[in-house]
Amino acid sequence: MDRRDSLKSLLIGSVAGGLLVTGCAPDTTVEAPEQPQLPGYGRNENEKLHDQKVLADTYLNEHELATIAVLCDIILPANADFGSASDAGVVDFIDFIVKDMPNQQLPMRGGIAWLDAHSNKLHNLEFKKLTEEQQKAICDTIAFPGKTAPDLIHGEKFFTRMRNLTLTGYYTSEMGVKDLGYKGNSPGVWDGVPEEILKEQGLAYEPEWLAKCVDQTKRMDIATWDDNGNLLT
Repeated sequence: MDRRDSLKSLLIGSVAGGLLVTGCAPDTTVEAPEQPQLPGYGRNENEKLHDQKVLADTYLNEHELATIAVLCDIILPANADFGSASDAGVVDFIDFIVKDMPNQQLPMRGGIAWLDAHSNKLHNLEFKKLTEEQQKAICDTIAFPGKTAPDLIHGEKFFTRMRNLTLTGYYTSEMGVKDLGYKGNSPGVWDGVPEEILKEQGLAYEPEWLAKCVDQTKRMDIATWDDNGNLLT
């Protein structure tokens, strides 16, 4: 079982701008910033305003986001069927969470600083510039709680945070849901109360209701009712 399958098993078992100045004439016009695009899930108006504010804000810088992307893809790389965590938009997810939850900000920024300092100590380079082999070697020293050297505990806590955020972001994304094989709610097959039970109760289905309720060719149809609460189709 590879790392990706192991993480999936753990998840299933334990059950996501400034102003634009244009023109060169003296009376330069100022355009309103383009509104960030909200995801397609249902939100009320207050939640939409909140999300717009968070999306328009900035906390993590380019270097920090690039380092997060590297870590995400080490934690959950691409395979033959699905892309990596960064392909699924996990970096944007983490960026949103860090802006939306201030308690995540210092641990995230401090963790990246720790990782770069440790990387510089070992290889005289920041983490994102190391070879993949060197990056994975560092991660292996902080990825297993209970087995981490005392002087690397801060790194262990940061890596655990990153792993939790990466898995949450990936397996709540469209790609991650497909990777899990989750198909959502689907209508089951119901062919009515068993005949022997109906006989015990002295009951029987009326042909009209059998046609409306137990016809499996109509199981995907949406029922319609009249004003008196009678089933039409």
